[in-house]
Amino acid sequence: MTIKIGTRASKLALAQAKWVIDRITARYTDIKVDLIKITTNGDRIINRPLSAVGGKGLFVKEIEESLNRREIDVAVHSLKDVPAELPDTLCIGIIPEREDPHDVMLSKDNISLKDLPVGSCIGTSSLRRSAQILHYRSDLKIIPLRGNLDTRIRKLESADIQAIVVAAAGLKRIGFTDKVTQPLSLDFMVPAVGQGTLGLEFRLDDQETINMLKFLDHYATRVAVEAERSFLMELQGGCQVPIAGFARLKDNSLLLDGLVADLDGGAYFRDTVIGKPEKAKELGAALAHMLLDAGAGKILEKIYGRSL
Repeated sequence: MTIKIGTRASKLALAQAKWVIDRITARYTDIKVDLIKITTNGDRIINRPLSAVGGKGLFVKEIEESLNRREIDVAVHSLKDVPAELPDTLCIGIIPEREDPHDVMLSKDNISLKDLPVGSCIGTSSLRRSAQILHYRSDLKIIPLRGNLDTRIRKLESADIQAIVVAAAGLKRIGFTDKVTQPLSLDFMVPAVGQGTLGLEFRLDDQETINMLKFLDHYATRVAVEAERSFLMELQGGCQVPIAGFARLKDNSLLLDGLVADLDGGAYFRDTVIGKPEKAKELGAALAHMLLDAGAGKILEKIYGRSL
């Protein structure tokens, strides 16, 4: 039997896919796994911010089309790149255990965020990160930074940028953790929905492959991500607005922290809800409405040009 796994061709995406492949081949010695590299629009368009060219779906559309054409059997994604709403024919069937969800800062001369000189330039590809940084220090200047993770690290070394902020999980997966200047605490910076998690996407009619790979699924991560993605879906969120959400299991309860901010971090709405893990999706929707009622709806209305 052969399983065809599709992924982007970046260094990080290939490392993630290899992690999955190694576990499949270790469990099933009689299965052959082929890796199919797929170039997405998000990989082609690197000179403009995601918010200006269509958002996170740019990194998955071509891969999902390949799934539907049965050219691949499984797609391996960084789940934070996957829109909350999926094609009717597909599902995120498996979510492995979460890697480190934190954001981290890399800076020249190992200077911490609070000690960066006034007016320092920070590179990030994320409106979520920039809004939370500016909420903390409005004197800093945000520089939009696109490209693969290793490309962004090289730009820090060569460009007129004092620091960059990226996901810890990506650095760990490509072996660059020694470059971290400062981990940013979850109290300070709420991660992106699904940050640090992989999502294995399948065709709904391929239950055989889903069942075969179920050993990779991690319950605590799955319920956390279900709450986060429900929160995002209720807000109709994408890359055009700073939205963040992070959930975790604690003492048999699910805690979900959510954030909506305007682009400069001036208006900033954040809250936490606690509930039963089996009610993860309801919990996400409830937090979304709490923030909308608190004033986040005005931010979204301004950005979307309509009310939710």
